[in-house]
This record gives sequence, C-alpha cells and structure tokens, in this order.
Amino acid sequence: MKRALITIAMTLAVAAPAMADQALATSKNCMACHATDKKLVGPSYKDVAAKYAGQKDAVDKLATKIIKGGSGVWGPVPMPANAQVNEAEAKKLAAWVLAQK
Repeated sequence: MKRALITIAMTLAVAAPAMADQALATSKNCMACHATDKKLVGPSYKDVAAKYAGQKDAVDKLATKIIKGGSGVWGPVPMPANAQVNEAEAKKLAAWVLAQK
C-alpha cells in the first residue's frame, strides 16, 4: 500500500506541472489557435518544439513571440501580441511548449 501511494504521488508530481501549463495556455487563449499535436490556425506545439530543439535561447525567443506576436515564420497568418501574458507566464508557456514531443 505504501509503495502504491509513493508511485501515485510521484506520478502526480510529474503530471501536475504539465497539466498546470496546459491550463495556463488554455486560460490565456493559446489553445484557441494551437493544439499539442495538430495544426490549427497556428502550428502544433510539437512542431514548434521540433523547430526550436537544441537552441539555447529558445525559451527567451518564444517568450518574446508569445508577448509581442510575430509573423512569417509559420506562414502568412500572423500571431497577435498577447498583452495579457506577463514575462514569467510567457517563459513558463515557452518551456512547456518546448517540452512537447
């Protein structure tokens, strides 16, 4: 029983941050244009993670794009600025996006 409780606790500890970051993405309306594994209006988070894989400054680059918006990287549809997202939230979202595999 004790071992089962430890396993459950460890699973929740690993899953909780991922769920929290998806909840943040949902609350900031990111999921209206993006999905984890398929293109919607914008690219999937898995495609973004693959594009920026191995880049040391990827979290900072993506956090800036989340806040300021961008265009031309993924096609003709621009990503609007997200003034409702602060820098800490943008970095948390960027790290979560980059962790998608």
